[in-house]
Amino acid sequence: MSSTAGSRIVVTGATGNVGTSVVRLLAEDPRVESVRGLARRRPEWSPAKTEWSALDLADEGADPAGEFAGASAVIHLAWAFQPTHDPAATWRTNVLGSIRVFEAVAAAGVPVLVHASSVGAYSPGPKDRAVDESWPTHGWPDAAYCREKAYLERALDAYEREHTEVRVVRMRPAFLFKREAADEQLRIFGGRFLPGSLARPDLLPFLPDVPGLRVQALHTDDAAEAYRLAVHSDVRGAFNLAADPPVDAELLGGMLGARPVRLPRSAVRSAIAAAWNVRLLPASPHLFDAVLRLPLMDCARARTELGWEPARTAAEAVGEFLQGLREGAGADTEPLRGRKAG
Repeated sequence: MSSTAGSRIVVTGATGNVGTSVVRLLAEDPRVESVRGLARRRPEWSPAKTEWSALDLADEGADPAGEFAGASAVIHLAWAFQPTHDPAATWRTNVLGSIRVFEAVAAAGVPVLVHASSVGAYSPGPKDRAVDESWPTHGWPDAAYCREKAYLERALDAYEREHTEVRVVRMRPAFLFKREAADEQLRIFGGRFLPGSLARPDLLPFLPDVPGLRVQALHTDDAAEAYRLAVHSDVRGAFNLAADPPVDAELLGGMLGARPVRLPRSAVRSAIAAAWNVRLLPASPHLFDAVLRLPLMDCARARTELGWEPARTAAEAVGEFLQGLREGAGADTEPLRGRKAG
């Protein structure tokens, strides 16, 4: 274990799904002296030991180095999922903005960088067995999210060779859910006009069962705990993060009381593509293609080297998310603002 007593931690993307959980855990950690949260807009939320700064990583003139001065670690979470019809815009924020963060960490002499990668960085892989962190990270090239996550993996490969003084940790979590993020995720992937109250068992007579639609999930707070442990532990490299069991139509059908009905990929993809092309659905058919190809992840390294263990099952994380959808749940930050369920 590394000595981080009295540490000052900077968190980018601190007001989103993962950021709010990371900031809260760090604020409660007696080994952390202070937390600086960076976001495009300062929130109303004011946890203990936390200060806020406004920073837009899409701005070419943004220089995070000043915010990083004196920091013990930077946890980089900032990410833009939209606009999905303008991949150049997300590239500016996600890729170019992340590279600014990486360079600023080195310029400010910060010894630790913890970067939010993703299961989406992985190349297509198996659904019947789990792969470890050595699985190739070339993403699914047709999906902007995967393409950007994979590109940053390559950028960090070069960065680590050039900046051996920085301890770099890459977190590769599965799909992350918590109650307070339900409405944000609905807006990102389902659009502003889809009411979360539709996530009711009595309104779902059947559930589409698409070949390959078997993924992993994790409660956001459990992912945040892994980030906290990575700051305090003398570890480097990548860590898979997921909870059991894998989520598929059978599991969701049992939770929602809906009967899984097998549908061909082509039919479901055509429906998603039609809705996306007329801008009714933010989630693209390219992301759907990627999800069907994501491998299942083996999380043994996080358990043995970080001492990490998820406190909730994947089913519990998804169940909390579904409850949040029905309630229009949110939090006191701009990305997580909720709305009343219809």
